[in-house]
Amino acid sequence: MNDELLARIDAYVEGLFVEGDPVLSAALEDSKNAGLPEIQISPNQGKLLRLLAELSGARRILEIGTLGGYSGIHFARALPDDGTLVSLELDERHAEVARKNFERAGIYEKVEIRVGDAKETLRGMVEHGEERFDLVFIDAEKEGYLTYLDLSLELSRPGTLIIADNVIRGGSVLEEGDNMGNFNEMFASHDRLDGIILPLLREGVDGVAIARVRW
Repeated sequence: MNDELLARIDAYVEGLFVEGDPVLSAALEDSKNAGLPEIQISPNQGKLLRLLAELSGARRILEIGTLGGYSGIHFARALPDDGTLVSLELDERHAEVARKNFERAGIYEKVEIRVGDAKETLRGMVEHGEERFDLVFIDAEKEGYLTYLDLSLELSRPGTLIIADNVIRGGSVLEEGDNMGNFNEMFASHDRLDGIILPLLREGVDGVAIARVRW
C-alpha cells in the first residue's frame, strides 16, 4: 500500500467524520506562522482523542507535549465545565502560541500550561501529591517515553486511560533495538496496563498506544 493511497484513505475518513472547524484551522495556521514544527496530530486523530476523553468521562487530563495547542483544544472541549487540562511544554515560545489558540477556542480557563522539562515537572507533581488524572496523553520527545510512562503511572488511578502517540513511526519499531519498539514492549507487558496499539494512516503508517490502568 503506497503513501498516496494511505493519504487518500485518511482523507476519506476525515471527510466522513470530521467537520471543518475554523478555530482548529486557525490554530494550525498560527503555529505554522510562528515557526513551530508541523508535527501536530491529524484531524482524524483529534476526533479519536476527543471521543476517548468523552467516553472515559475524564475530568482531569494530563498532556505531555503542548506544541501549539491543537490536541489540547480537542481534549479541553471534551471536559465538563469544571474539568482541567494540565499541559506540559518545554518551549515557552510554543506555550505562548498555545495560550493564544486556547483563548481563541474559548477553553483557556480549563487549561493550565506548565513550562519546563516535562520529566522534572512530572517528578515535582509526584513529590507534591498532585491529584490523580483520568487520562494521560504522551506526545513529546520520543526518547523520553519510557520515563514519561513511569511517571504518568504514578499520577494515575485504577481506570485512568493512558494514550501514547507515534508508536509505529512508519514501521521503524520492527527493527531490533528501536527506542519506540522498546516502549511498546514495556507498554504491552506492564502489569498495571491493559492495552492495545491502534495503527493510524496519514501520509504513512503510525499509531497510538491505548491502555487502561488496572490498579
